[in-house]
Amino acid sequence: MGSSQAAVSFLTNLARAAFGLGIGATVLNSSLYTVDGGERAVLFDRFRGVLDESVGEGTHFLVPWLQKPYVFDIRTRPHTFSSISGTKDLQMVNLTLRVLSRPEVTRLPTIFKTLGLEYDEKVLPSIGNEVLKAVVAQFNADQLLTERPHVSALVRESLIRRAKDFNIVLDDVAITHLSYGAEFSKAVEQKQVAQQEAERSKFIVMKAEQERRAAIIRAEGESEAAKLISQATEAAGTGLIELRRIEASRENAATLSRSGNVWYLPKENNMLLGINAGR
Repeated sequence: MGSSQAAVSFLTNLARAAFGLGIGATVLNSSLYTVDGGERAVLFDRFRGVLDESVGEGTHFLVPWLQKPYVFDIRTRPHTFSSISGTKDLQMVNLTLRVLSRPEVTRLPTIFKTLGLEYDEKVLPSIGNEVLKAVVAQFNADQLLTERPHVSALVRESLIRRAKDFNIVLDDVAITHLSYGAEFSKAVEQKQVAQQEAERSKFIVMKAEQERRAAIIRAEGESEAAKLISQATEAAGTGLIELRRIEASRENAATLSRSGNVWYLPKENNMLLGINAGR
């Protein structure tokens, strides 16, 4: 009987100890929180509100129920958003902007109080569209292509300045896509076709001009040749013309003599030509 009571007492004490250890472990676990690498924590106190100092990496203590940690990712993260903006000449342009952002670590308590953990999703699309519309409105549609580096620089400077008002740091800002509306694209295509036609017409005009110059030079050459012949005739009389006629007659006679289809009848320097029927 005594041994049974002792066993029951031992088990009861053991259960109490285990229960106490469980409660202690639960309290200890709820009193600890861990901040991983690339993160910072903001501590909310039920009596004092959000504490002014953020908590760095590692394991830290807090008062259970009274305090609660909120963890921020302070690493640079990419964000992409699009905007349809109007240009100075009233053309609609679709732009896509990519930014790399992170929170300003020393201002994490203020960010938590004013914007919450999803601060970037609340702020960046709004100020991004605002800046894009303001910058694009300063340029004509064709200038967005010819002056794209200047446009990107203006967007970057304006967006960095606006993000700073919300305690957000932008490490990079870039325009990744730019496209025009259907009407402007059609107008650009028509302009390119017109330019090609103008270049073709210019080539045709240049070709006609070259042909005209060649005709003038050829006519001048023929005129000069006729003039020289006239001068030679005046100087030498008709002898030169007679000489040319005799040379031409000799060439014709030589050509006919080589032909087998010609008969010669020597009678008073007359020549009878005929076809050799035997051939």
